[in-house]
Amino acid sequence: MAGVASGLALATTLMAMQVADTMSTRQCPHRATMTTYSDEGFLGVRYVYQGGSIRIDSVLVGTPAAAVGLTAGDRVIAIEGDRVDSMDEMEERIRSAQPGTRPAILVKRKSGHTETVRPMLMSRPIIQY
Repeated sequence: MAGVASGLALATTLMAMQVADTMSTRQCPHRATMTTYSDEGFLGVRYVYQGGSIRIDSVLVGTPAAAVGLTAGDRVIAIEGDRVDSMDEMEERIRSAQPGTRPAILVKRKSGHTETVRPMLMSRPIIQY
């Protein structure tokens, strides 16, 4: 019985490889493409509202946030001198800024010291299927 099971596993693996090969050689209608909105700013962080402030949860590689050294655990205090008090406010401030601008973002680092960073925002990418 074990021989039959291993034979089925091998056959299933080979069929999966054949399906993957045919999908990669023909145009798959479910392939994703990425476009950008040129009029909306993008920083490249995922964040949560926690303990009365915006805490950066993760930083996307190759984004303006990564370029200025923002890291998970940093807290966004203010943008352009105005305190950020909610996730909606954070999103609106970044999205309403034009790509190519460098907003002053006051950040409280995990170490406790505060610092102002000026990332050059990029256009917000949108993945379409």
